[in-house]
Amino acid sequence: MPKIVDHDLYRKELLDKCFDLFAEKGYASVTMRQIAQRLGVSTGTLYHYFPNKQVLFEHLVEDMVQRDILIATADWEKLKTRQERAEALGKYFNSNLSYHIKNSYLMIDFSQHQDSKVYQNREFWQRLCERYKSVIYDFLGVEDPILADFVMCFVDGVILERLLGIDTVDVVKQCTLLGKMVTAYLENINLTNNN
Repeated sequence: MPKIVDHDLYRKELLDKCFDLFAEKGYASVTMRQIAQRLGVSTGTLYHYFPNKQVLFEHLVEDMVQRDILIATADWEKLKTRQERAEALGKYFNSNLSYHIKNSYLMIDFSQHQDSKVYQNREFWQRLCERYKSVIYDFLGVEDPILADFVMCFVDGVILERLLGIDTVDVVKQCTLLGKMVTAYLENINLTNNN
């Protein structure tokens, strides 16, 4: 009897094993042949699931984003205030810091090897940004695109500081401060709108 293969699950397993290779060697340095060797599959199998390295990488990033969002927001329903969510976000990043540093390095490395104008307009990138913004809107309790962009830049900046080896940046304290800043900003907006 032939073996029944769950192709979606197998594709996900392949992607999960790729992250460390890309983070270790960089996007441009890795070939599909090296990926197949690391995964212990033939290049034909790899090409069956992913027509090229960029598609493989995009699937990897989409899976990572989805997983990160699920993990980071898992406890948010229990948290009543924006401040509690900000502190939980800081604890999440702090406990997964090496992963997020690798992830940031990988995205920087990948974007170095792309035509940034073309890449920014790709549906893939826009979809990821919209997912992050949706989570930030939940975090904030409002849909404010400018504030969502600020939060994304803030989080990226904190992780980048740690990527650069600046250990004096305390991720939990920075996210706690973020919660206070966002709350004060939104309270100020409410006061202004009510007057």
